[in-house]
Amino acid sequence: MSDDPVLRVEDLNVRFRRRNVDVPAVNDASFSLRRGETLTILGESGSGKSVSLKALMGLLPSYAEITGKIWLNGTEILGLPAADLAKLRGGSVSMIFQEPMAALDPVYTIGEQIAETIVQHEGVDRRTAMKRALDLLEQVKIPSAARRLKNYPHEMSGGMRQRAMIALALACSPSVLLADEPTTALDVTVQIQILLLLRQLQEEFGMAIVFVTHDVGAAAEISDRIAVMYAGRFVESGTSREIIRSPQHPYTQGLLSSTVHGGMRGTKLVTIPGTPPNLAELPPGCAFAPRCRYTTEACRRPDIPVTVTETGAMARCVRVAEPVFA
Repeated sequence: MSDDPVLRVEDLNVRFRRRNVDVPAVNDASFSLRRGETLTILGESGSGKSVSLKALMGLLPSYAEITGKIWLNGTEILGLPAADLAKLRGGSVSMIFQEPMAALDPVYTIGEQIAETIVQHEGVDRRTAMKRALDLLEQVKIPSAARRLKNYPHEMSGGMRQRAMIALALACSPSVLLADEPTTALDVTVQIQILLLLRQLQEEFGMAIVFVTHDVGAAAEISDRIAVMYAGRFVESGTSREIIRSPQHPYTQGLLSSTVHGGMRGTKLVTIPGTPPNLAELPPGCAFAPRCRYTTEACRRPDIPVTVTETGAMARCVRVAEPVFA
């Protein structure tokens, strides 16, 4: 992998301002991604994961206020004119959406949708684009690819639609692939197939992947690094091995302990109490404090300390920064 990041994000903030409501959905998110590397953003629903991806793609509504800096292949893209940003989407950066049935156009065949993307970004003729579309369907291992090329989205199973969505995202060989919970709506067997397929295609195309999920198992399977997000903020990050084997933040520990895995038969599942906070009414200090069993008065103070290890792993927690609270 090259040491130069293909995607670099610094202090990304997203606020939704509408009808006198101010919702800080993403707060000071920073990360970088090298070619061939996978970063997973892990967290519960409503934590800001999907909003972060849509901010990178410029797909948020007009009332979303986005600040910070985003570099794609060395070019700053935040604030680019809409026409320039449209050229990047599907070309240098592509996205796999959570529900392909909603993302794919129901009135065009799968082949037509993939070919249209290729024609638009690469300027080739229709015949060449359709041949490429067929090659892509074969690459994502859709059976009877030539026949499926003529299918409409509703004529395919959920697993095949997701593979078609991946083929569409890869149509122009993007350097960065954003995957927004691409396995959530699939059964377990198909989930594993999709994860293995993404890993294989990443090796073939050499692309970087930002993978969003609430599934710890999926994160462990596909990630090189994991960033854990809670209430719109990264609370812990590190290599996949560090996060899975030695989580430091109580929220990360809670996610892992509440995950079902092999060998748990007869063992009581430990859950995280309470619910995620309302982003429009965040508590002072650490947003996880109301649900955390280690909470002290220090957790309710502003400016929660951030601890960074020699390996670059990060945890935003008083308990980690000051072991006296352990």
